[in-house]
Amino acid sequence: MDKNLDIPMVSVIVPTYNRAHLLGRALQSILKQTYKDFEVIVVDDGSTDNTMDVVRFFRALKINYIKHSENKGEPAARNTGVKAARGEYVAFLDSDDEWLPEKLEKEMDVFKKEPSRLGVVYSDMCEIERNGDRCIWKSPTFMPEDGLFYKRALKYHIYGIGIGSAVVKKECFGKAGLFDERLSYYVDLDFFIRLSKHYYFYHIREPLMNYHVTSDSFRWVTSAHIESEELILKKYFDDIKQDRKTLSTHYWRMGRFLCMHNDAKKSRPYLVKAIFAYPLNYKAIVFLILSIFGNRIFFAIKKKKRTSKKKKNFRLIGGLGRAPAIW
Repeated sequence: MDKNLDIPMVSVIVPTYNRAHLLGRALQSILKQTYKDFEVIVVDDGSTDNTMDVVRFFRALKINYIKHSENKGEPAARNTGVKAARGEYVAFLDSDDEWLPEKLEKEMDVFKKEPSRLGVVYSDMCEIERNGDRCIWKSPTFMPEDGLFYKRALKYHIYGIGIGSAVVKKECFGKAGLFDERLSYYVDLDFFIRLSKHYYFYHIREPLMNYHVTSDSFRWVTSAHIESEELILKKYFDDIKQDRKTLSTHYWRMGRFLCMHNDAKKSRPYLVKAIFAYPLNYKAIVFLILSIFGNRIFFAIKKKKRTSKKKKNFRLIGGLGRAPAIW
């Protein structure tokens, strides 16, 4: 018997940590996939709840269950899954989200038809709020005809591509590397930046997954956000500085994050650098002026944003996508 017949085409990796109450929904959505040539790898990142019992319940999926002895973070859990994956393609599903039934089938159909240099197929997402409100998150569109768009990726033009909405060729990890375990945030963004240097992307213009906003899905700006932003700036600085407008954008983001983290004083050097790099960066100018008034004004803005249930400045409801915002 040919051993290759036992090797799945897609490895589905589900990292999880103390989400036994949500994991079943994610696994059920995998079970309902119309595309069946896959394996499932659940990476338990040191959970202390009954995650193992939930995994055992889904015997039909023949899950490869791997547990870390301690919590190492989502990037490390994903990397564990990638190293264990046997498939030619890799897909990720966070344990609090779910796929629509035709997700894998539609994305794998694209790989059959598109150029060999295609590395990622991804889709839009349906974001579901805790109160039941829904909106369509329209991911930025990149197609094979765009070629390699690394310079645009450095400008954060790929922000909003969800790793859970994507299928990635496993060979991509050999070329671009694994997920950076030093990052607490922007893990997907960082990976896609590196990937854009070597492979084409393909965007399916329909939501193929439900992204659930759970209690720990949304956090305001923290020191971890700032550290991750700073690390990305350092990692790609030699390439970023080649374009002064791109450099200005990165300095402004650092300044903005520090302002919203109630550290207006530390934000000013970054905002000044942003303006020197690109004097027409009006956002940096606005933030620099506001920073003169101290942390109080940013605290007031943050409080107002937190109490805005509809978040009207961030998205348009009813499938129209997300609206641009200065913040």
